[in-house]
Formats: sequence, C-alpha cells, structure tokens
Amino acid sequence: MKQNGALGRHILVEAYDCDPSALDDILGLERSMKEAAEAAGATVVESAFRKFEPHGVSGVLVISESHLTIHTWPEFGYAAIDLFTCGCNADPWKAFERLSSYLGSSRTTSIEILRGHISGVDA
Repeated sequence: MKQNGALGRHILVEAYDCDPSALDDILGLERSMKEAAEAAGATVVESAFRKFEPHGVSGVLVISESHLTIHTWPEFGYAAIDLFTCGCNADPWKAFERLSSYLGSSRTTSIEILRGHISGVDA
C-alpha cells in the first residue's frame, strides 16, 4: 500500500551526544532495535549485529516492511541510524522515538525521504 504517495518512508538519523556505554552494548542495542521495530508496528524477520574492537557496533534488523540499521561510534557519542518501512502499517518515527530514548541522545538531526513514487500504482 502506498502512503503519502510513496511505497515507503526512509528516515536517516544522525544521533549526537549519546550515552557511550549504550552505543557499545551489542545486546542492549539489539534488544532496543527489536523494541523499536515492535513500537513501529513492524515484523522482525532476521537480526544481525557485530561488535567491533576497540569499540562500536553495527546492526541490522530485516523487517517484513524493509529494514532498520544502526552504526555506532561510542568514542564520539554518535550513531548513524536508518529506518526504512514500506506500506501503511509501520511508522518509522515510532522506532526513532524508542531508539532515541535508549541512546540518551541530546541532539539529533533527521530527514524523511519518501521512496517509490510510482505513477499509476495504488498498491
């Protein structure tokens, strides 16, 4: 189903001044990402997270509606986050709210891109 004339909504987030320990906690990040997907109304299909040395985590949740990803730099208190949902049932902004709360970010910038402007398609 199309929403706002597009097949999907893609939010790109820059999260600054985050809690460094949250950014480096692979289990906490994975749990928070799954909670964010649930809050958004998305269905998790698969999860892959990787801890880097000396610090940092990258993770992706494949969801039925597309994907949620995060890449962290604890040494800078920074996370790059992608929240891409398709259809009308999942709200990526609800995922954003959940993740922002977990990360303790005091400053974020974000942009929403509507994806899949296909003329003549209603599905």
